[in-house]
Amino acid sequence: MAKAYWIAFYRSISNPERFAAYAKLAPAAIEAAGGRFLARGNPAQVYEAGLAQRVTMIEFDSVAQAIAAHDSPGYQAALEALGKGSVDREIRIVEGLA
Repeated sequence: MAKAYWIAFYRSISNPERFAAYAKLAPAAIEAAGGRFLARGNPAQVYEAGLAQRVTMIEFDSVAQAIAAHDSPGYQAALEALGKGSVDREIRIVEGLA
Protein backbone atom coordinates (compact mmCIF):
# COMPACT_ATOMS: atom_id res chain seq x y z
CA MET A 1 0.00 0.00 0.00
CA ALA A 2 1.34 3.44 -0.94
CA LYS A 3 1.89 6.05 1.72
CA ALA A 4 0.01 9.33 1.58
CA TYR A 5 1.11 12.89 2.16
CA TRP A 6 -0.94 15.73 3.58
CA ILE A 7 0.53 19.00 2.32
CA ALA A 8 -0.72 22.37 3.54
CA PHE A 9 0.21 25.66 1.88
CA TYR A 10 -0.41 28.82 3.90
CA ARG A 11 -0.85 31.92 1.76
CA SER A 12 -1.43 34.12 4.81
CA ILE A 13 -2.20 34.03 8.52
CA SER A 14 -4.52 36.92 9.42
CA ASN A 15 -5.26 35.94 13.02
CA PRO A 16 -2.06 34.80 14.78
CA GLU A 17 -3.87 34.18 18.08
CA ARG A 18 -6.35 31.75 16.54
CA PHE A 19 -3.56 30.12 14.55
CA ALA A 20 -1.62 29.64 17.82
CA ALA A 21 -4.69 27.98 19.39
CA TYR A 22 -4.96 25.68 16.37
CA ALA A 23 -1.22 24.91 16.52
CA LYS A 24 -1.58 23.74 20.14
CA LEU A 25 -4.25 21.17 19.18
CA ALA A 26 -3.60 20.06 15.60
CA PRO A 27 -0.21 18.27 15.93
CA ALA A 28 -1.40 15.98 18.73
CA ALA A 29 -4.60 15.15 16.84
CA ILE A 30 -2.69 14.41 13.63
CA GLU A 31 -0.06 12.30 15.40
CA ALA A 32 -2.77 10.39 17.31
CA ALA A 33 -4.28 9.50 13.92
CA GLY A 34 -0.96 8.13 12.67
CA GLY A 35 0.51 11.22 10.99
CA ARG A 36 4.26 11.89 11.02
CA PHE A 37 5.43 15.46 10.46
CA LEU A 38 8.14 15.57 7.78
CA ALA A 39 8.43 19.32 7.23
CA ARG A 40 6.92 22.42 8.77
CA GLY A 41 7.92 26.03 8.17
CA ASN A 42 8.86 28.53 5.50
CA PRO A 43 10.70 27.33 2.38
CA ALA A 44 14.48 27.62 2.26
CA GLN A 45 14.26 28.44 -1.48
CA VAL A 46 11.50 28.78 -4.07
CA TYR A 47 11.73 28.40 -7.85
CA GLU A 48 9.66 29.18 -10.91
CA ALA A 49 6.20 30.34 -9.77
CA GLY A 50 6.79 29.18 -6.19
CA LEU A 51 5.61 31.34 -3.32
CA ALA A 52 7.54 31.92 -0.12
CA GLN A 53 4.73 30.67 2.10
CA ARG A 54 4.54 28.37 5.10
CA VAL A 55 4.28 24.68 4.20
CA THR A 56 3.51 21.61 6.28
CA MET A 57 4.03 18.04 5.03
CA ILE A 58 2.75 15.05 6.98
CA GLU A 59 3.17 11.38 6.07
CA PHE A 60 0.49 8.73 6.62
CA ASP A 61 0.42 5.02 5.89
CA SER A 62 -2.47 5.46 3.43
CA VAL A 63 -4.81 7.98 1.84
CA ALA A 64 -7.65 6.60 3.96
CA GLN A 65 -5.63 7.23 7.13
CA ALA A 66 -4.86 10.82 6.06
CA ILE A 67 -8.52 11.54 5.33
CA ALA A 68 -9.58 9.95 8.62
CA ALA A 69 -7.07 12.15 10.46
CA HIS A 70 -8.57 15.28 8.90
CA ASP A 71 -12.09 14.13 9.73
CA SER A 72 -11.24 13.01 13.29
CA PRO A 73 -12.89 14.72 16.29
CA GLY A 74 -9.48 15.91 17.54
CA TYR A 75 -8.55 17.63 14.30
CA GLN A 76 -12.05 19.05 13.90
CA ALA A 77 -11.64 20.63 17.37
CA ALA A 78 -8.37 22.19 16.16
CA LEU A 79 -10.19 23.58 13.11
CA GLU A 80 -12.86 25.01 15.37
CA ALA A 81 -10.14 26.77 17.41
CA LEU A 82 -8.70 28.14 14.16
CA GLY A 83 -12.05 29.50 13.07
CA LYS A 84 -13.10 30.68 9.64
CA GLY A 85 -11.00 33.34 7.95
CA SER A 86 -8.00 33.12 10.29
CA VAL A 87 -5.76 31.68 7.59
CA ASP A 88 -5.79 31.50 3.82
CA ARG A 89 -4.48 28.04 3.00
CA GLU A 90 -5.06 24.94 0.97
CA ILE A 91 -4.58 21.34 2.02
CA ARG A 92 -3.87 18.54 -0.44
CA ILE A 93 -3.72 14.84 0.29
CA VAL A 94 -1.69 12.99 -2.32
CA GLU A 95 -0.83 9.31 -2.68
CA GLY A 96 2.83 8.37 -2.67
CA LEU A 97 4.45 6.55 -5.57
CA ALA A 98 5.19 3.31 -3.74
